[in-house]
Amino acid sequence: MNKTRVAFICVHNSCRSQIAEALGKLYGADVFESFSAGTHLKDRINPDAVRIMKQLYGIDMEQTQRPKLLEDIPPMDVVITMGCNVECPYLPCKRREDWGLFDPTGKSDDEFMKIIKEIEAKIKNLQRELSID
Repeated sequence: MNKTRVAFICVHNSCRSQIAEALGKLYGADVFESFSAGTHLKDRINPDAVRIMKQLYGIDMEQTQRPKLLEDIPPMDVVITMGCNVECPYLPCKRREDWGLFDPTGKSDDEFMKIIKEIEAKIKNLQRELSID
């Protein structure tokens, strides 16, 4: 059986969506494949996100991920937008939701950790939901 493909979408694909992709791979790999992409690219993943994910989970996102555009990912079953307060482009999918996450870019480590923990909780919930479907 093929695993469900989940895309985490954010404008620049440099922070929240990258964190969600990494945590999706960590907590959901038995149930779904994780991807992330954006409509515009930054040249790299947010360095604070990279540093804090290494501290909290031992995940080096710079070694396993890169910023990608929507056209760089395969067709998806589930599309999750991060809450960028912009009109997200349409991607065909069976399920769509918006997580409404605050962007911690330029904020304190505490703000990053709050968002990372919120993403972790949402990933674990998604994993439970998709394992039931």
